[in-house]
Amino acid sequence: MEGAEPVAEREPARMRPGPIRFGPLTAYRRCPRRGRGKWFGFAIDVIAPVLALSTRSRFAGTEHLPRSGGVLVASNHLSNADAIMVTAFSLLGGRVPRFFAKAGLWKVPVVRAVMESGRHIKVHRGRASALDAYRDTVSAVREGECVVVFPEGTFTDREDGWPMKAKTGVARIALTTGTPVVPLACWGTRELLPPDGRLPRVFPRRRVEVLAGPVVDLSDLVTDKPSATQLREATDRIMAAVTALLTEVRGGTPTRNSEGIIGDHE
Repeated sequence: MEGAEPVAEREPARMRPGPIRFGPLTAYRRCPRRGRGKWFGFAIDVIAPVLALSTRSRFAGTEHLPRSGGVLVASNHLSNADAIMVTAFSLLGGRVPRFFAKAGLWKVPVVRAVMESGRHIKVHRGRASALDAYRDTVSAVREGECVVVFPEGTFTDREDGWPMKAKTGVARIALTTGTPVVPLACWGTRELLPPDGRLPRVFPRRRVEVLAGPVVDLSDLVTDKPSATQLREATDRIMAAVTALLTEVRGGTPTRNSEGIIGDHE
């Protein structure tokens, strides 16, 4: 299968056991096809062969993604390639992802068609615009969509690649709707497509790994009107889960600040 590599060859073998599927080309061409949208689906079919040739990809934890109903997928953010890999992961899990994405993407001619076709959620800067994005996301998850959010809001600015402090938007959506949050970690995407790069590094083939974990337990915090303290607590739980998964994938130990917060600079 394209892009596959045996589990036994992974060093160190830290990824948790369970269903692991390989091959981004296979991932992109798997069901479901319905709901992708014309241009989003076309982009998937165009990118899949390139990804298959340029990466050795591993996906684990698809069993944690609910097969139906609204769900939020919270991922760390290293590169524009993250969206591609999370799309592959979601399709492997039987879901078509909708991305919470910067409004600037809708200004790029070809990309705009992809974003509109895929019914992704536009995020403008500013408080009023953020409220619109929040409402759109709430509507999407209540309609049973799988919505992907990068809680950091942009690529991590840490040279070591660990997550930086996240925004509370995904927590607010989760707490006010009761929508489950699946934590996810991507690793290797920065080498595939650097933050300032426009084209992927096709050769040599890059190793990219995507690992999801169980739904984050936020049940004690769910409320129609979460306080700032509740939002920060929920956000910290989500990012702690993401960081723990990232630790499994890459090894090492994330740095913490004097208050013990993962993702802040020392």
